[in-house]
Amino acid sequence: MANILSTGTSALLAFQRALSTVSHNVANINTPGYSRQRVDFEARSPQFIGAGYVGRGTQIVDVRRVADDLANARLIDSGGELARLEQLSSLSGRVDALMSESTTGIAGLWSNFFDSVSALSSNASAPAERQNMLGQANALATRFQQLQGQFDRLSTEVDSGLAASAGEVNRLASEIAQLNGRIGSAQNAAPDMLDRRDQMIRDLVALTGGTAVQQDGGAMNVFSAGGQALVVGVQASQLTVVADPYRPERQQLALQTQGQTIRLDERVMGGRIGGLLEFRSQVLDQTQSELGRIALALGTTFNAGHGAGVDQYGDMGGAFFSVPAPAVSGHAANGGTAHLSASIGDITAVDGRNLVLQFQGGAWSATDARTGLAAAVTGTGAPGDPLRVAGIELALDGAAQDGDRFLLQPTAQAARGLAVAITDPGRIAAASPVQVQATLGNLGSARPGAVRVVDTADPALRVPSTIEFLDANQYLIDGDGPFPHAPGDAISANGWSFVLDGIPAAGDAFVMAATAPGSSNNGNATLLAGVDDRAALNGGSLSLNGAIAGLTTAVGSAARHASYAAEAQATLHEQAYSARESISGVNLDEEAANMLRLQQAYQAAAQIISTADTLFQSVLGAVRR
Repeated sequence: MANILSTGTSALLAFQRALSTVSHNVANINTPGYSRQRVDFEARSPQFIGAGYVGRGTQIVDVRRVADDLANARLIDSGGELARLEQLSSLSGRVDALMSESTTGIAGLWSNFFDSVSALSSNASAPAERQNMLGQANALATRFQQLQGQFDRLSTEVDSGLAASAGEVNRLASEIAQLNGRIGSAQNAAPDMLDRRDQMIRDLVALTGGTAVQQDGGAMNVFSAGGQALVVGVQASQLTVVADPYRPERQQLALQTQGQTIRLDERVMGGRIGGLLEFRSQVLDQTQSELGRIALALGTTFNAGHGAGVDQYGDMGGAFFSVPAPAVSGHAANGGTAHLSASIGDITAVDGRNLVLQFQGGAWSATDARTGLAAAVTGTGAPGDPLRVAGIELALDGAAQDGDRFLLQPTAQAARGLAVAITDPGRIAAASPVQVQATLGNLGSARPGAVRVVDTADPALRVPSTIEFLDANQYLIDGDGPFPHAPGDAISANGWSFVLDGIPAAGDAFVMAATAPGSSNNGNATLLAGVDDRAALNGGSLSLNGAIAGLTTAVGSAARHASYAAEAQATLHEQAYSARESISGVNLDEEAANMLRLQQAYQAAAQIISTADTLFQSVLGAVRR
């Protein structure tokens, strides 16, 4: 009877604990990262009774979680990549919205401005048209500044995201290291503690990318996407943010280990942090640089055309736009006294790349700040011989030491500084500085075309000149010559040029004279209206209109690519999650069946104890009689 009671008791206790495990599974069906637990039963050691062995019931040998290391590793990897792509897609979409929306983009106001220039060319003396052109120019410049302000705010968001993410990485890494110490051998660890560690590893990898590797003894080591150790056993590394050595207002990531602070390359991080860094370097920085390049090209090209005309006061046109100089900043560790100041040398050669200039061995070199590729540098930086690199000229002031470095940002901040330089509509140089007229006595069919100014610096540009034809094939200019002439040939002198339409006769004359103040001449306005179609970039192969369209397309393409990649990765992650859940997830139908089976077994075990009690009472009753 004692054996029956012991057997029933062992079964009762075992089934009670098994029911508790089933209840625990059901209670944690919505707990992130929870792995269902299973009870392993084992027959207790039998008792030898001489004629053989009699069983002594059951016992629980293990309560273990149902998990698959490969499924968990796949889920960890896919989660880190999904977090990176979602972060990149979200932020890239915001830049795309800024550039493509008519209320925030540049294209609409760009068209409005050049439409106003075209309208002025149709009525160059109209005050309303002049005022409208100034208003549209101010609106366009303001939009450039607003977009740059939005990009600055996005950059600040990235910095804040890096700081917040670094703090979260440190918290998770520290707790994982502590759990490694508490868990010890994974074979004897509490299932719930293993689940908690796995979930924290997934959260950490979602921030940094990378992998988790189990070492001997059961501890989990976590590495970033670039192989940087975040957790090794019970030791956790610390991430921090430090100021960019060239731009102190900008944050970079660094790893604190063994008393040292090591700056991290942007490419060693994945996850959400990697998405932030990739967005900043691949989308935000490049969009800012290209927008600034367009702003510089607009200001430089339009100013050159504006300076070739005269305003309503009869003066040569000045700068229409204020154009900022390229930014140059020295490295925080520079030891010399050198200071570099930059200016635009050749706008067609400016490509917008940020370059690192380094002084070493008495010579200057330049490399692309993002790719590390070399860029050609000429000049010494001395007065009269500036350094020249990628269309930028740099003047050197002070003395550089070996190893001194400077960051050249030709266009990154240019959109912020673009502004309209004039406020008086009368100062718009819509007229050509000189105009040509045929004399009344001309007998030929030749009529002068539009005058083109080829050299605004020519001191004789506005000096009156007379072109007199000896016959249809030769002419004199102020008595000098004769010069040969054929139909379609340009007649040039003193910085001006024009072409005749028709055939001149002997004795025909044309008078070139300075445009008078208040003239309705629209020659220069007509030329300015076509500045947006002028090939002013990429070595003279890309127009400003083409650059605007290219920028909008590039940003939209980057956003769509990131969105498509995120959608594809979400599908892969869902598959990885489903695979993990199919093994480790809690199934209510299965748990209900287990609970019913264990309940019946528990009741049967209770019946065994009741039967043993009845038999025992029968024996006691027989003894009492």
